[in-house]
Amino acid sequence: MNIAKGSKFWILSSFIAFIFFFILFIFFRDEVIGAIFLLISTVTFLKTIILIIFFRDPDRNIGNGIIACADGRIREISNIKDNDVGDCTRISTFMNVYNVHVNRMPIDGTIKNIVHTSGFHLPAFKKESEKNEQVIITAETKIGIIKIIQIAGTLARRIVPYIQKGNKLKKGEKIGIIRFGSRVDVYLPTISIKDILVKRGEMVKAGENTIAEVND
Repeated sequence: MNIAKGSKFWILSSFIAFIFFFILFIFFRDEVIGAIFLLISTVTFLKTIILIIFFRDPDRNIGNGIIACADGRIREISNIKDNDVGDCTRISTFMNVYNVHVNRMPIDGTIKNIVHTSGFHLPAFKKESEKNEQVIITAETKIGIIKIIQIAGTLARRIVPYIQKGNKLKKGEKIGIIRFGSRVDVYLPTISIKDILVKRGEMVKAGENTIAEVND
């Protein structure tokens, strides 16, 4: 199983804690204190398993057209006017704790800018979450400027970009990870989109599922 970049420290720390408390349990003679060490080692072992599942980074067969940036459920599809993209379609994906949290590039492009903004940590499925901590990525593509906004949630306390300004990325390449549940919005220029292929409530996988077709 592939593990997401930047997550090995979390997993190893938890695993080392498990080994440490398990050894104390084996060698400590006092039954009460030994039982406490056993409980702690069990908790840290379960935590290690959960972290491995959370930070999994499976290989993906890259789909056609414009692909999903994030694993999760389509939360909203709306037509808006954005300062950078202009008239655009915004597709929001809510990532639950059990989803893969590595995000991917939806289409070939060059990263124009990456902006980190601090903010709240409200539930990512609420409208007010637009005031949360965010990483805003703009990219130049064959369909024009697109925007990807990674939004932190209640549990998500760290957005970790894998990319830098000026990077030329292929569709499906990894752009970053949001730790512990969150939301990703993709802004696509309306004039360049032939059809939106997902619906609200639908589950998608980053890199695999096509969310939109491009005009010929």
